[in-house]
Amino acid sequence: MNGPRARATWTPPLRLRRSPRWERQAPTWREAKPAVIAEALGRAAARPSGNWYVVGASRETGARDRPYGRTVAGVEVVLWRTADGTLRAGPGECPHLGAPLRDSRVACGTLLCHWHGLALDGGPFAGWEPYPVHDDGVLVWVRLDAAGGEPPLGEPAVPVRPAPGGAVDAVFTAVGRCEPEDVVANRLDPWHGSWFHPYAFVGLDVVGTPEIDGDDAFAVDVSFRVAGRLVVPVRAVFTAPGPRTVVMRITDGEGAGSVVETHATPLTAPGAAHPRTAVVEAVVAASDRRGFAVARAAAPALRPLMRRTAGRLWRDDLAYAERRWSLRSTGRFPG
Repeated sequence: MNGPRARATWTPPLRLRRSPRWERQAPTWREAKPAVIAEALGRAAARPSGNWYVVGASRETGARDRPYGRTVAGVEVVLWRTADGTLRAGPGECPHLGAPLRDSRVACGTLLCHWHGLALDGGPFAGWEPYPVHDDGVLVWVRLDAAGGEPPLGEPAVPVRPAPGGAVDAVFTAVGRCEPEDVVANRLDPWHGSWFHPYAFVGLDVVGTPEIDGDDAFAVDVSFRVAGRLVVPVRAVFTAPGPRTVVMRITDGEGAGSVVETHATPLTAPGAAHPRTAVVEAVVAASDRRGFAVARAAAPALRPLMRRTAGRLWRDDLAYAERRWSLRSTGRFPG
């Protein structure tokens, strides 16, 4: 639509907002009730995962001539792509003499062990059994039934996202000394946003919680800080559709429909004395503004910036998760 009417309905994405000094914010500790967070965490833990684990970004998993290796829940996993791009996955140890298959090569879609040349095409061979794998276009998932111990599902429960053709996605990964529940608990505590991340959030107000609304979601009104007093105000809703996943969805404001998926993938086996967890966070941004087409075209340049933003937040949030695990593991956690 062109003309005066279109110009009258256009609104700028940025707003000017004066924020109080950090120490003059309204305290949120009374609202951040440990029981509310713990109960939401317990409900998330009870939801089925079907033994599916996120292992990494789709575009970074399995280059045509190199496999991708990841240890998940103490299990060595190798992934690679066939000649037509189909993803394969299986145990990361060669069935011959146990070579690390992540260091091998892929030739014409076949994985060739670099110790003795044993070839794996993705089918069963000499005790080596493939793992179910799913590529959703943004993330790659692998199903480990022995590690998960749940009734298996044919596919993972991938959160609803904006249509791929109209979105820009980026995936950030970091590793912390904690368990997946500590990462999920961090995301189910929206009250810490403006206090713990003042460089990123302004005026965060939790306007809906499970105990109030009964829909097992946390809703927040918040302004994302761009620079100085320039902010982007939105309403965001946090849900935990599975035991290792939290989804933040923008429901109102700029970029409505955009999602941030936080997946907590255990690297160590359950009960490990020194657990390590990978945070794999997918940001899938969309907008109905005409100018967003430029952003889509510039996606390769935008992705590093999106990962850098996520990395700054997770530098702090992993410290939160690691502290929580440290207190839990020594019986000092107050929750």
